[in-house]
Amino acid sequence: MRVTDLARRADTTTETVRHYTDLGLLAPRRNPHNGYREYGAEDLRRLRFALKARSLGFTLSDVSELMSASGAGQTPCPRVRDLIETRLGEVEERIQELQALSQRMRQAMAVWEDTPDRHLSDGRVCGLIDSFERIGEETAPVACDHRENMAS
Repeated sequence: MRVTDLARRADTTTETVRHYTDLGLLAPRRNPHNGYREYGAEDLRRLRFALKARSLGFTLSDVSELMSASGAGQTPCPRVRDLIETRLGEVEERIQELQALSQRMRQAMAVWEDTPDRHLSDGRVCGLIDSFERIGEETAPVACDHRENMAS
């Protein structure tokens, strides 16, 4: 089957198929008559595995490692357990970072809601951002808008 057929069967994009092929996760043969890549059932199985692994947070490097181990006759399941534990920790850390970012954004929106817009003549781009401090270190906001400068 060709790239488009494989992508359709795995419910992914042709770009993904080509990328995974370039990374060596898929191993199509070349048709000697037209040079097209031709994928087989094994490529479909590997592609579906890679897509499932990605949906669980595994990196493409992880996928390659797991496929290599399996291809060498080893069971990658213990490594899968280790990797998913690591990836889960990374995801939970990222969630905390995003929650902190969300809190800073909400704080900024609340502080800036009643701050008047004005042009700054001291070279700063926008006083709203320049004056913003992290939570608990709030300073008086300085407004920002280039409209006043254009009007004068």
